[in-house]
Order: sequence, then C-alpha cells, then structure tokens
Amino acid sequence: MAFLFDRRLPALLLLLSLIHIASAARQLSGGDSTLDSPMAFQYHKGPLLAGKISVNLIWYGSFTPAQRAIVSDFISSLSSSSSPSKSSSPSVASWWSSIDKYYKLVGTSRRKLSLSLSLAKQIIDEEYSLGKSLTSDQIKELASKGEQSYAVNVVLTAADVAVEGFCMSSCGSHGSSKAGSSSSKRFAYIWVGNSETQCPGQCAWPFHQPIYGPQSPPLGAPNGDVGMDGLVINLAGLLAGTATNPFGNGFFQGPKEAPLEAASACPGIYGPGSYPGYAGDLLTDPTTGASYNARGIDGREYLLPALFDPATSSCSTLV
Repeated sequence: MAFLFDRRLPALLLLLSLIHIASAARQLSGGDSTLDSPMAFQYHKGPLLAGKISVNLIWYGSFTPAQRAIVSDFISSLSSSSSPSKSSSPSVASWWSSIDKYYKLVGTSRRKLSLSLSLAKQIIDEEYSLGKSLTSDQIKELASKGEQSYAVNVVLTAADVAVEGFCMSSCGSHGSSKAGSSSSKRFAYIWVGNSETQCPGQCAWPFHQPIYGPQSPPLGAPNGDVGMDGLVINLAGLLAGTATNPFGNGFFQGPKEAPLEAASACPGIYGPGSYPGYAGDLLTDPTTGASYNARGIDGREYLLPALFDPATSSCSTLV
C-alpha cells in the first residue's frame, strides 16, 4: 500500500528563505556533520510514503532534450537495479538507499516497509498553457495531469517561468492534492523551478556565487548546466522529504509548520569538511573539472545533498 501525504508547504520568512530552501534540503550556508539545534529530529508517529511508486515528470515551458535527460536519468539512477558498478561508486542509488534507515525504524518484524521509485510518464507542455506566471493552485493543476494513484507527480518549470514564492520563499516545494472528485484520496506532487536566470545565487549554489554569505568561487556543474544541476539538488532533497514526512507527521525536526526534513536538516552539506560557503570535499571530474559526489546511469554525475541519519543523529554524505 502506498501512503501519500496531506499537507501544504508553509511559507518561510524571507530572511530564512535566502539561506534555506523549503523542504528542498538546501541552504546557502554550510555546517558540520551534526545538527547544532537543540531540537531533536523526531518521528511523529505518522506513515511514510511506501510501496512501488511511479515518478511522473511534467515539463512546463521550454526545456531542451539534454536538460530533460539530466533529470530523467537522475530518477532512473535511484533504482539499485540501474546503479553503476561497485567500481563506479558512490552512486545515486546508494545515496537513496540510506532512506531505508527511516523505514526500518517504523517497520516491525511482521510488517516491513519499503519504497521503490521508478520513472514513468513524461508530459511536455512547451506552449505555456497557463502562462508564464503561475500560482500555487496552478502548480497543483499541472501536477494533476500525471497519474493520481501510486505516483509522485513532479512539475518542473522552465527558467522563464515565474512561480508564486519562487526565489522569495522557496526553490521548490512538495504537497498533495485531491485525486479527481474523491474527498479522501490524494496524490503527491513536487514542484521545482529552473533558477538559472532568476535566482541562481539562491537556488543553484554551489554552482553559482551566493547572493549572501562567504563568496567562494562557484563549482563546476557536473552536467554543464548550472540551472538544471541546481534543480537536481533541490529535487533530490524534496524526494527525501516526501518519502519520510509525507503527511507532516513523519520524520522531521522543529515545528510542523516549518519542518526540517531528511535533507533540509543538513543544509549546505555535500561532502566532509563543509562549512558556510564551502560545500565540502567532493569528487572532481578529471576531464571537465566539475564537482560531484554521486554517479548515475550512463556515466552521469550529480551533486546530492547530505541526508540526516536517524541512527547516528548526524548528517551523512556519500564521500
């Protein structure tokens, strides 16, 4: 059985939003490998997203085939069956497998929970059917174009699309909406925007200079696209938050109205030794000089956020 979540992402204060991306597991300032806040990262007794879940991608606006491939290959790389060989580790699949620790804490000997994500449909709207300035309700409308059962629908907005709250309170969000005319069934959705031309310093760091804080040189984007590589970071964090806190009563730290989730509890951390303005010690592609910490299918390289490890109460990175 799949559990989908039923909550709205709260708007964050502008000051916080400049460094913390709501539920997108990113913050412009880094930190060490443990949480500094005295508030405990807790399980609040609610269900997690579980079962075999399809991920549908809804492309809104102008994206090139190469840009769409960056994201679709990332989703496909989440599956262990499509992960690179051991010699190519660390992999996207090994990053995602760390989510299993949350499921082991919730499951029992009689009822073991698990989550399996797979790439399903891709819906392309290049005609900007709702215009180039979208509200939160219109994001839900776009999300409803995907399957509404056993699915997570991901709305991806192009660089020239303005979305309510984008670059001001968030770089992406996740939530749920009614499935058809049903009053009880809901489907999960995620929205992420391409920040390349609107706010790369907020939503594509460390591949762009941050607008505030320490001004270290930006890193090379592993797929050669600052906006899309930043989008993948945000999407990865949102997927982790969707899985482990689907209804707003799963795993999180702090108040329910503004929770820190599996990835957003580890802001700005991508490798060992991270600190404000420094993403950490990462791998470097010998040909392009780009920075990354995970390998995917077909030789893809990605930078993925640290995830909070509930077993050790610390932020865990791949490298």
